[in-house]
Amino acid sequence: MSVFTGWRAALRIARRDAMRAKGRSALVVAMIALPVLGVTAADVTYRSVEPTQAEKLTASMGSADALFSDPGMGSGAIQQMPDGQSYGPASEDSTRPGDEPVPPIDIGAALPEGAHAVSIQSVPASVTTKYGITTTDIVEFRTSDPMARGKVDLVRGDLPHGDGEMAATEPFLTKSGLHVGSRTTLRGAERTYTITGVVERPDDLKSAALYADPGAVIAPWTNTARHDKKVLPPNVDSKKWLVKGAEGAGVSWSDVLAANAQGVLVMSRQVVLDLPPDSEVPMARSMSGTSYSGSEELSAALVTVVAMAVLEIVLLAGPAFAVGARRSRRQLGLVGTCGGDRRHVRAVVLSGGLVLGSVGAVAGVAAGFLLTVVFRPVIEGWAGHRFGSLAVQPSELLIIAVLGLITGLLAALVPAIVASRQSVLESLSGRRGIRHSSRVLPVLGSITLLVGIAVAVYGGTSGSSTLVAGGSVVAELGLLGCIPVIVGFLGRLGRRLPLSPRMALRDAARNRGRTAPAVAAVMAAVAGSVAIATVMSSGQAESEFEYTARLTPGTVVLTASDGKTADRLPLARAAVERNLAVTGGHADVGRAWAGSDCNVYYEEEKGCGSVELIKPTGKGHSCPLVGKGAKKLAASLSAEEHKKLVRSPACLDEFMSPFNGSSDGIVLGDAKFLSTYVKLQDPAAAKALAAGTPVLLNPAYAKNGEVTLKAVHRYSDRDKKNRKLHPGKAETRTDRLKVYQAPEQYATTSGVRMILPLQTAKRLGLHTEANGSVYAVAHEPTESEDQRVSAAIELAGGGIYLQSERGPLGREDTILLFLSLFAGVVTLGAAAIATGLAKADAEADLITLSAVGAPPRVRRTLSGFQCLVVALTGVLLGTAAGLVPAVALRLIDLREAVKNMRVQPMESAYTPIVLPWATIGLLAVVVPLLAGLGAAAFTRSRQTVARRAG
Repeated sequence: MSVFTGWRAALRIARRDAMRAKGRSALVVAMIALPVLGVTAADVTYRSVEPTQAEKLTASMGSADALFSDPGMGSGAIQQMPDGQSYGPASEDSTRPGDEPVPPIDIGAALPEGAHAVSIQSVPASVTTKYGITTTDIVEFRTSDPMARGKVDLVRGDLPHGDGEMAATEPFLTKSGLHVGSRTTLRGAERTYTITGVVERPDDLKSAALYADPGAVIAPWTNTARHDKKVLPPNVDSKKWLVKGAEGAGVSWSDVLAANAQGVLVMSRQVVLDLPPDSEVPMARSMSGTSYSGSEELSAALVTVVAMAVLEIVLLAGPAFAVGARRSRRQLGLVGTCGGDRRHVRAVVLSGGLVLGSVGAVAGVAAGFLLTVVFRPVIEGWAGHRFGSLAVQPSELLIIAVLGLITGLLAALVPAIVASRQSVLESLSGRRGIRHSSRVLPVLGSITLLVGIAVAVYGGTSGSSTLVAGGSVVAELGLLGCIPVIVGFLGRLGRRLPLSPRMALRDAARNRGRTAPAVAAVMAAVAGSVAIATVMSSGQAESEFEYTARLTPGTVVLTASDGKTADRLPLARAAVERNLAVTGGHADVGRAWAGSDCNVYYEEEKGCGSVELIKPTGKGHSCPLVGKGAKKLAASLSAEEHKKLVRSPACLDEFMSPFNGSSDGIVLGDAKFLSTYVKLQDPAAAKALAAGTPVLLNPAYAKNGEVTLKAVHRYSDRDKKNRKLHPGKAETRTDRLKVYQAPEQYATTSGVRMILPLQTAKRLGLHTEANGSVYAVAHEPTESEDQRVSAAIELAGGGIYLQSERGPLGREDTILLFLSLFAGVVTLGAAAIATGLAKADAEADLITLSAVGAPPRVRRTLSGFQCLVVALTGVLLGTAAGLVPAVALRLIDLREAVKNMRVQPMESAYTPIVLPWATIGLLAVVVPLLAGLGAAAFTRSRQTVARRAG
């Protein structure tokens, strides 16, 4: 029999066996197809989400030929690169504008002959909403012009026409609570517009904006401000123009150069897609070319991911092929009786991998592409922009399919070798023979594990992510080799347990060949998820440490812009108390200043006074990380020592911005301010304020219980009222004040160094003014709550602003949840496979249990505990394995942070390692329990007892 004839027979047997065992075949196909599906979807998404050059141009200029803009360099000639990204003055001796405002360029004069143009100009504005008032951008752009297509597209409704209509983006409607047909009023100009439709920017789906025709907003607003001095004029952006060249001519490079001569910057579709030679580009002579080389570390990471994905599939699908071989051992024995040798038995089992691998690969590629098509809107919403088109690379999809096919063969390789080694007699009789565990594998695995950890840690300390990736994979492979011993050890733990868990542990220990791969598959999935989650949680903790809050979390502050608007604070407080989740009453705050008020006379050099706390010099007062000797000190500090020093009271000033317009962090307040904003519940401090003694929060400013307050009473000539009372030169006063020192931890209070009683400020000759109120709130104000308060304040006359602390941005809770779900699904799948294999292998044991009178629930609980053992063991090992790359990667971050800190001593070197306890808890507790309960629920409690024939 030829080789091809043997393989043809083997493939036919494998196909028929797959059709007979449809459930097991579907399981194997799913295990192969799911990763192929994921990789296919990721490939198509990556290729589609990255716009081409033509798509980028369409997003910038719609269907126009060019985008003309004012670079803000005056009317002198400029030079630019063909793509319009780099530009500058045409000659070094060109006059450049200084502090004087640059007059706008007449772009219309630079347009090519016969061209058609549409202007684009935006302005920030306050508009009314369903809840109150919000701030947004209004873009004057004729969206009905054909050139707008691709830059701004209509989603539903109608495009605006005329002066009283606008179109809105979906994010604006969501934020404002409005809809198509709603009316919104422009504050200041007090003009009302009807929202006629919903539009979107394909390159920025998260943009919250309004669109109106040119002349509908800015011109009437400017006219109103010209006649009513109470209305501020619009703060418009520079105007841009979409240009359509003469019929069929486009905008050529010569047109671009002609516009450059008049100071206009041009991005031309024709030029960007067909670049002129460098000899025709004046700016190219002064630009040096740069080359880009691929990232070796990125390639290493990609290889690592692919290798771990293949390993995951082999570990998941391999045991399924093993149970198929065991169930077909009589059939395989018959192959031997008919003259087949070990080669033919291996061929039959490998053919199963080839058949199911082919089906899984094709199904995975097809399903991945279809899912990408179906979920395209969701992916576009997550990415924040539309696909230009679905980009499919056939060669890449073919490689992915071949990889799935090879994975199926690899998954069937070990079961094929095991099946070929069984004797014909054992196969026909159903006996498995005596199997001994390898003593070499655990030793080799332990050595590999230690070597992998050492390589990963060395890569972390040396800054090589390639070594970290390689070492992590080696360590995980070493741990895989140790799993059979660990599973065997589990059998000894069940001696004192009840019947079902004891049998589950002993069954797992006796049948390591099917338990170990399932545990390893769970471990591999959990390890990757825990590693990424640990790095992300650590990075989030680092960001939170470096973040400097503007206000105390859990508080909101009302601030009056000047003394006149301060009279409206009672109405603003009523709006806050009615619309926000305030807890308790409010605390009034004020500010103190010397001489003329810098909030009014800020334009004059030395035209106003100042008040400041003088920090003593010496240890505990001056920050050693600033000034002379700072770099020398930083070079000797560890990251932990630097963390303590940079957050010490002496160095906290480097990060602080004054509270609510106060002078040098000095706030006028009382005991309510201490409890509401500072969160200091201290009767002694409240008593000190009542007696006129300031409360100092930062002890670095105190020496012998006193602080030095320096006030410069300087008056502007324009401040005629105060200047008349204080003629002559500026007067400087220095006072020593006895203070009450709060505990050191309150030095971190945002924006406040010292609370000064009102009577003390007046005694020192300072000017004072009540300028705000502070509230404690149960939660951060929502968008609708903020809009309601803003509307109420505007109705009261305006001039008062609501501030709240939003906290650091960039939380990755959604990604952590996705990782947890991914690892959970793999854990459930691997545990289900192991349980199914256990049921197939232990059929005789279950029949014996039923025969000796075991209750029906024992079968259910046994399946549940078998599933629980696999899931829990894999999760715990995966958590430990995932910490290796996570710790090593954080060591790389620590190395870079310390290096930067020693160059810039005030830069943080804090690089924590924070475990994602929520993710670990979900994987270690919830998922194993869910797996065990699911296995128990889907297991039949009654077993049909087989009777021997004859």
